[in-house]
Amino acid sequence: MIGNKRGILLGATAVMLSTAAVASFSDRSQTQAFFRESPKELVDEVWQIIDRQYVDGTFNKVNWQAVRKEYLSRSYANREDAYKAVRQMLEKLKDPYTRFMDPEEFKNMQVDTSGELTGIGIQIAQDEKTKQLTVIAPIEDTPAFSAGILARDTIVKIDGKSTKGMDVNQAVSLIRGQPGTEVQITILRNGQQKDFRIKRARIEIHPVRYSYQNNPAGGVGYIRLNQFSANAATEMRDAIQDLEKKQVSGYILDLRNNPGGLLLASVEIAQMWLDDGVIVSTKNRQGKQDIERSNHRPLTNKPLVVLVNDGSASASEILSGALQDNKRAVLVGEKTFGKGLVQSVRSLGDGSGLAVTIAKYFTPNGRDINKSGIAPNVVVSLTDKEKQALFLRNRDKVGTPSDPQYAKALDILQKQIAAKGNSATR
Repeated sequence: MIGNKRGILLGATAVMLSTAAVASFSDRSQTQAFFRESPKELVDEVWQIIDRQYVDGTFNKVNWQAVRKEYLSRSYANREDAYKAVRQMLEKLKDPYTRFMDPEEFKNMQVDTSGELTGIGIQIAQDEKTKQLTVIAPIEDTPAFSAGILARDTIVKIDGKSTKGMDVNQAVSLIRGQPGTEVQITILRNGQQKDFRIKRARIEIHPVRYSYQNNPAGGVGYIRLNQFSANAATEMRDAIQDLEKKQVSGYILDLRNNPGGLLLASVEIAQMWLDDGVIVSTKNRQGKQDIERSNHRPLTNKPLVVLVNDGSASASEILSGALQDNKRAVLVGEKTFGKGLVQSVRSLGDGSGLAVTIAKYFTPNGRDINKSGIAPNVVVSLTDKEKQALFLRNRDKVGTPSDPQYAKALDILQKQIAAKGNSATR
């Protein structure tokens, strides 16, 4: 399962990438024609995939055979009828991460983690408990980020339309639009509603930013990773190699507000830091366990501190959990989001797509962090007001001593560098 990591995603959002093989144009045209004539076949195809792959063999206590009988006994006049039925069928699982995407939604999802997107720059999910649409994190340097949207904000209206009962795909369709147009997002934060009027834009995402920072204890490499997109591993490798040439003495890796992304990227980046050890393991409903390990080719073994918060989700939690359990890094900040489920994305016969929860993942020490998150080694909490002041109004202070979480990380890193220096001189 993890052996083909390019077909696996680890995000708490509706914007992930599958690189499953796509049929040739002639084959796809024939398949689309088939589904136009028999949309019921699409319903059955989705049912079959869930029946074979879904992580919970009880289907979350749903009689899945009865569901098949119910939905295949219906008549479907067109594809739209089938799409509606598929969404209703999946709602019975009460799993916000198992979802159907029509051809346009599926195309948009594939574009998103390629490094470019059109929209306002937020990643959202349906809260498993409240079923409300929740912001996982705004993407840095996007309209949503600049407007002041925060992780954990609840979206209650989109252009005045209530989101009650709305799924992620419907919300994404309403939020997206042509660059230059506006959308009004109403969020609930600390019991109060706030309206944000945000202009859509075409967004090119560079997931990695880094800098060399002078320090009395030795140069520090500061790397901020915003999401695990298709180009994240390449940019991370370039950052580490450049900082190594500058002979830094240690690193601070900032995963705050990183909502996750591709499993492949999280494994590759973990291998850049780890000399030995397990990175992540997954277990499907048959109990089959797959394990990803270090490839024994780290780019550096210098001291490392990792910054996390409640916007650090999924692939961020795999990376931070691997570094923490292997005692490769000290985690500083706040408890992470808590998503320990793995999805596989499948293209369907008519160009639509299906994301299916196929496994749970565990940290190297066997921790199941779903809904509980990863606790940092050193807790440094920020209030919502402090987060807004730091990440929005004073962004130039992020990753500086004026950033309380960074300041603590720097203090810990300096002590590690000093201890390593003393050890080397003995």
